Amino acid sequence: MKLLRTAAVCALMAAASVASAETTLILGEAGPNRGARAAAMNWFADKATEVSGGDLQFDIQWGGALFKAGAALNGIADGVADLGTIISVYFPQEMVAYGIADLPLQNDDAWVGMKATDELMRTNESIQANLADMNLVYIGTFTTSAVHIGCKGAAIRTVDDIEGLKVRGVGAYGDTFKDMGANMVPMSVYDAYQGLDSGLLDCSQGYSYATAALKQHEVIDSYTLLNWGQVGALGILMNKDMYDSLSEDEQAALMEAGEGMADELGRLITADNDKAIETMKAAGVEIITLPDADREKLVEGGAPYVEAWIERANGVGLDGQAMLDEYKALLAKYAAERDEQGYPWTR
Repeated sequence: MKLLRTAAVCALMAAASVASAETTLILGEAGPNRGARAAAMNWFADKATEVSGGDLQFDIQWGGALFKAGAALNGIADGVADLGTIISVYFPQEMVAYGIADLPLQNDDAWVGMKATDELMRTNESIQANLADMNLVYIGTFTTSAVHIGCKGAAIRTVDDIEGLKVRGVGAYGDTFKDMGANMVPMSVYDAYQGLDSGLLDCSQGYSYATAALKQHEVIDSYTLLNWGQVGALGILMNKDMYDSLSEDEQAALMEAGEGMADELGRLITADNDKAIETMKAAGVEIITLPDADREKLVEGGAPYVEAWIERANGVGLDGQAMLDEYKALLAKYAAERDEQGYPWTR
């Protein structure tokens, strides 16, 4: 009996040791638990738990339960959540380095953009120091994918067609359309269906999967693939104090899972975008591909906003031009890898 009691005590002590080794991280997310990005976030949590041997567990608070998107930076830096999604556009000054992924460059491939952004954010020492000053550590990145445009009663076949149209825009992409003569209408993507249906809008910039998910194919006649750029400055960042308190193995598990998000979301969002185009075609929407020469005009038209970003980066002590050069080189690197080897999920 004594031996049995001793064995039982040892078993309880071992179980307690295992339990105490587990760290549950609270992750704040303003969006709902549905869609490609949510699936990639769940994948991240599962992967980090797996790589850490179960030491890391996650309590994901969806739908802005902890903080809305506009309060995410302070919420994470102050420890309201241990980590969570930060969307750069809400913090243009603080997240200026991350904002490089939103620039209207020739960067329309979701996977290429995420891989380039991820490598820049995790390897550039000046970016890491800038984030550390805000008590943040970069973990992994997302993207909304390429910006395209759907229209009702109009069609954009060349940049000359932009002038005079009533357009809902996206960041610098909308600003560039304004410079080209569009009449910009302030409206959320969720209201664009009604805007297009009622005639308040002629066109709405957006993303293929979102256009189909919001059923905008019911109210548009044409959808132009701009093959221009994307909005990619959103991802998971972590409270640095919490990150530093973890073991090296736990930190490595987070970073491995964070790096893998680009492959997982790339796979999911590419499939969703392809499916969305087929949905639009089936609904009778004309799919137009903007000619290369016109895409170059868009890139040229967006150049002032790239220059403005360089100045903002310089203003917070970063070398904006050097960072942009590095980012462009990374875009070329991953575009070449895609062309030579295909996407990771197809190899």
